[in-house]
Amino acid sequence: MEAKRVFDELRSSDHVSSDQLNKLWPHLAPVTPQELLGRWRGGVFATGHAVNSALEEMNWYGKEFNGPLDVKPLLCRKDDGEIYSNTEPSGNGEASMWSIEFRDKVTAALVYDRMPWVDPFARVDDSFLMAVMEGKLESTLGVEDPYYFWLEREAS
Repeated sequence: MEAKRVFDELRSSDHVSSDQLNKLWPHLAPVTPQELLGRWRGGVFATGHAVNSALEEMNWYGKEFNGPLDVKPLLCRKDDGEIYSNTEPSGNGEASMWSIEFRDKVTAALVYDRMPWVDPFARVDDSFLMAVMEGKLESTLGVEDPYYFWLEREAS
């Protein structure tokens, strides 16, 4: 499987299933917390997941990793274009980054400060990451399925 080609196809598709994303995950490389440092523009897969519409409503921009205990998981854009850290949807907290074991590989993950969610990451290439939000999604968001999304590194 050419992981980057499949990722690009899924990213640009009008409809993607969780099963397709689950099949891609094992073909991606783990990442270290150090590799996450910086600002990343976020994007969604067209899965129809409830989180997609929530992110659209809050005008989600991406994520920023400044250090192990300084992660801004919900960068959003105001009407005037200013980017800010929106802490309200995540229980008025931000996040930290850790290495965790997830689906048989140790990889970097974002751990939310005040919500029972974790976002493990996998490398597509030097510019793109794929992530999956896991945790107690049903009790906090009313959905059972994990939520897949992607990040693109901003140029420095």
